Amino acid sequence: MSSTVITNIASLVTNDPSRESADSPLGLIQHAAVVIDGDRIAWVGESSSAPAADNRVDVGGRAVIPGFVDSHSHLVFAGDRTQEFNARMSGRSYSAGGIRTTVAATRAATDGELEANLVRYLSEALRQGTTTFETKSGYGLTVEDEARALRIASAHTDEVTYLGAHIVSPDYADDPAGYVALVTGEMLEACAPHARWIDVFCEKGAFDGDQARAVLTAGKRRGLQPRVHANQLSYGPGVQLAVELDAASADHCTHLTDADVDALAQGSTVATLLPGAEFSTRAEWPNARRLLDAGATVALSTDCNPGSSFTSSVPFCIALAVRDMGMTPDEAVWSATAGGARALRRTDVGRLAPGAYADLAVLDAPSHVHLAYRPGVPLVTEVWRRGSRVA
Repeated sequence: MSSTVITNIASLVTNDPSRESADSPLGLIQHAAVVIDGDRIAWVGESSSAPAADNRVDVGGRAVIPGFVDSHSHLVFAGDRTQEFNARMSGRSYSAGGIRTTVAATRAATDGELEANLVRYLSEALRQGTTTFETKSGYGLTVEDEARALRIASAHTDEVTYLGAHIVSPDYADDPAGYVALVTGEMLEACAPHARWIDVFCEKGAFDGDQARAVLTAGKRRGLQPRVHANQLSYGPGVQLAVELDAASADHCTHLTDADVDALAQGSTVATLLPGAEFSTRAEWPNARRLLDAGATVALSTDCNPGSSFTSSVPFCIALAVRDMGMTPDEAVWSATAGGARALRRTDVGRLAPGAYADLAVLDAPSHVHLAYRPGVPLVTEVWRRGSRVA
């Protein structure tokens, strides 16, 4: 293995808790350098103190941040929902039922078509600085289609989520109990070998609290760790269920009671906020400030999917969170990196400290603040993943 020193960094975001200050959680180092040995970070500090390495890369006074950790996406699908989006922007409200359009297109697609689509959006995300991502099934809703979605996804990431309980399958429209039995039985057995996580859309129009509990507890018995689509469209039991079952994350968290906020603040479940969904549906913004002030851990993710949030851009979501959700630029960057890692219960990504994977993004700017300050501008100029320059 060879080593590389990346030097002349104007501002380095480490997310190292030992370097946190009262002003920022980012563990910032000015005039910094990073040493990579193989696929891991070996050293970080001021450039003047950097040890020797086999190779040297000068980033010319740019900022460096950890690679983004996108902990919530739906990338195994076919087709798009342009007409639905156009109609919604013309006055029709969003509901969970639109998922059925993508289900039909996904079932009709070949494995090769689904994988090509997945790779396309992963490449798009990588160019924008995303080095770790989670993705889900949920657009097949048959045993065969859910299992093949997870097989395809697992060839590209370890963070794969079984979401057979996205909506009640159209095939079981008159028998939701029968569909829950399928999701917790034959479908679970076929899908569990290819997944790490199990998820459920706990929402009006999808699954109620009792159905969601049945899905998640069955998954836990099969060795899958829970996460929950919770409280996106209305108040409901999703957040409380997520905390009770020690889910890694409760995702969306748009409509929260005081009890929901308290539960998230006191437990280990991360509140994952998905501002792309609110942007694309003209819905109420999640109140990140309320969660942060209560002491909850917050992650930011894209929710990239063809219906309600068709963006793979974490920088865009950072800008939205700062502009419309009450987050500071530092909080938003932390939530899109270290926060995403927390939502995946990972300690080897989302930070730049010795022992972590050498996943990082170089910005064509002197500070991470420019991600919110210059919205829509492609600031990521280099991406390193596992110690190699990949974009």
